Amino acid sequence: MIARPLPGSVAETADLLARGHYIADRGLATSVHLALVMERPLFLEGEPGTGKTEIAKVLAEQLGRRLVRLQCYEGLDLSSAAYEWDHTRQLMEIRLAESAGTDRSALRRDIYARDFLLRRPLLAAIDPDLPPAVLLIDELDRADEPFEAFLLELLGDFQLTIPEFGTIAATTKPVVIITSNRTREVHDAIRRRCLYQWVDYPDAARERAILAARAPGVPARLSAQIVAFVQRIRTTDIFKLPGVAETIDWASALAALDETELAPAVVDDTLGALLKYQDDIAKVRGEMAARLTEEAVRAA
Repeated sequence: MIARPLPGSVAETADLLARGHYIADRGLATSVHLALVMERPLFLEGEPGTGKTEIAKVLAEQLGRRLVRLQCYEGLDLSSAAYEWDHTRQLMEIRLAESAGTDRSALRRDIYARDFLLRRPLLAAIDPDLPPAVLLIDELDRADEPFEAFLLELLGDFQLTIPEFGTIAATTKPVVIITSNRTREVHDAIRRRCLYQWVDYPDAARERAILAARAPGVPARLSAQIVAFVQRIRTTDIFKLPGVAETIDWASALAALDETELAPAVVDDTLGALLKYQDDIAKVRGEMAARLTEEAVRAA
């Protein structure tokens, strides 16, 4: 993988994302561009399915960098996120050293050498021995609040300090994308180290462009009807509104069934590709689906 140069303007950044089939609005393209040229982490908040994670994947692909992903979850700790010592190999080294009569101070120095360090995502992203990376810290809001303290040194100085070893710093700063679905508030100390962008649902024109890029096999008229339906359903009172990912899934499902037009029966049969909760499906199926379909066909 050969790293490519960074885009020189907001327009070039939008083009770079578009080459990866990511259609960004001006505000998002500007934030991504600034994060690249200022070498600052970009903190993206928004509803699930609005394309936050996808940005990191597209940047890695288009910039020719490794994608290093840290998927956050409750209970995530330093040994899983940053580094861990290879205790099995260390124990073997100790036994060999004891049999050879090595003194204790030399032994301690030897077993905390770089060879015994296991890289986890945060260390892998800044390790100067590895090619440049895009670091995705996905759904930070799922991790415990104290975990955020582990990130501060990395986000501020692009380095990690390992007590037994020393400090490892990036020679080429990784592009850092942090996402949050806002299930809880992320600490101000994290936000201060990042540029911030709220990622909202796209308007109809942009969502049609996204479908054209991500699901090119869907007929244009059906695509317009799908977008009109989804835009309308996002204004209704259901538990979980569909994101862009669900729009693409639904369009792909309809295309797989060789459908060319929205019809109430087809919508009823395929709602599981668009909505992910039974209560929402039960609420939409039938009369509401028929009404929204009629409006979508008329609007497209």
